[in-house]
Amino acid sequence: MATTITLETPRLILRRWREEDVAPMAAVHADPEVMRWIRDGSVRDEQQTRDGIRAWEREWETRGFGLFAVEIRSTGELAGFTGLSVPAYLPEVLPAVEIGWRLGRSHWGQGLATEAAAAVVRFGFEERGLERIVSIAQVGNDASERIMAKLGMRPVRETVNPHGGRRVRVFELSSDQYEYA
Repeated sequence: MATTITLETPRLILRRWREEDVAPMAAVHADPEVMRWIRDGSVRDEQQTRDGIRAWEREWETRGFGLFAVEIRSTGELAGFTGLSVPAYLPEVLPAVEIGWRLGRSHWGQGLATEAAAAVVRFGFEERGLERIVSIAQVGNDASERIMAKLGMRPVRETVNPHGGRRVRVFELSSDQYEYA
């Protein structure tokens, strides 16, 4: 269905996953600072990362969207992911499609997550015809909330993630609010 989807930005290539992405993504998942705001903050090992990538790829095949591997254009290095998924872990926001991102710490503070996420928002609205996109961050994850604001998203609710009990804030952008270029 979506086997050849690739998005390009000035500094990034957003593409489907490859076997050689497992080890660098596992390194991202092994960093406690990266994982601090993910579920209960637990790190993931290489097998958990491999299983996650398989699940992300299945979502591409069944839904026509998913999580892109984010590659640095100038070096070919895997930075992490950005993409779309269904936030089944938070049933109260369904039906919904969530945009999310996770980059290795060496890629923080350079605007890469915002650059990648903006391309994915455009893809979601213009290529997949989505009506709205949500993003969910644990309360206190100010860096992610700044990215959401840059994307034009607005906070719409605060609730508790039933998996781990942490408070989360839900942001939203509708296709009507999206600025088509």
